[in-house]
Amino acid sequence: MKAKNKLLTLLILSAGAAVTTAGINKAIQFSAISKNFLAEPEPLCFKWRLGNVYYTKEGTGKPLLLIHDLDTCTSGYEWKQLIPFLSSKYTVYTIDLLGFGRSEKANMTYTNFLYVQLISDFIKSEIGHRTSIITSGEAASIPLMACANNPDLFDQIMAINPLSLLDFSSIPGKTAKMYKCMIELPIIGTLLYNIASSKKMIMEELVTKKLYNPYSAKSSYVDACYEAAHRGASPKSTFASIRCNYTKCNLVNALKKIDNSIYLVGGANIDNIEERLNEYKNYNSSIETILVPQTKELAHFEHPEKIAELVKTYFC
Repeated sequence: MKAKNKLLTLLILSAGAAVTTAGINKAIQFSAISKNFLAEPEPLCFKWRLGNVYYTKEGTGKPLLLIHDLDTCTSGYEWKQLIPFLSSKYTVYTIDLLGFGRSEKANMTYTNFLYVQLISDFIKSEIGHRTSIITSGEAASIPLMACANNPDLFDQIMAINPLSLLDFSSIPGKTAKMYKCMIELPIIGTLLYNIASSKKMIMEELVTKKLYNPYSAKSSYVDACYEAAHRGASPKSTFASIRCNYTKCNLVNALKKIDNSIYLVGGANIDNIEERLNEYKNYNSSIETILVPQTKELAHFEHPEKIAELVKTYFC
């Protein structure tokens, strides 16, 4: 009888803890999206076969597509500082990739191949012209792979602080797959994701890794990142896919194949950035590299005027 009472008590406590945790998860999501920093006056939507994809369009001139980094706290908002410097000369598109920002976030595995297909279809459907690309961080692999498969869709490509080729070649291992399964758990997995994407963690990442000047981490940008990380049905699915290397791929063959102009821009204050960018030249000698002083990962956010100057210099 005592054993049954203990078991019943344990079950009641477990159920209570689960309900409480689920309530905390809901409260975190509601709080994160309440300020609606990602709202745009004229939102545009590309109805793709795997979900609705949010994007913006500003300016006039040759088409230029800006693709944000692959990090669950990023979105097209990442380019907000750069757009005003480019929209007088280009028709500037920013996209929230599927699983990011305001786009749909289904419970599925997100891969590099998925994003290659998305970008190619987006250019065909929404832009309709040969398009130049600027991208950031891990997302550099998307236009490079897409261009290798379908070069007629692309003009020039600029990648800001791409990962090393060794990092891009990482593949999901057994530990990663176990971690993905854990994150996908409905209550505990969501709690773990909420801890990893808390406002404190986002701020710490910006200050220690992404920004040269820590005072550039304005509260409005942190709030926008926090909202991007928690908006939608299943943001943790994108997080798990990124952390477990499903969004990565080996770029060596693509680099050898591409004839389009490629420019790699590095934040001069990132450790070993020059060596990282020069790796790419081993497989495509026509690649040009440029370092932007007093910047780290988010050079286009801290010094958008310098990035715009490079774009206008190198993009014909």
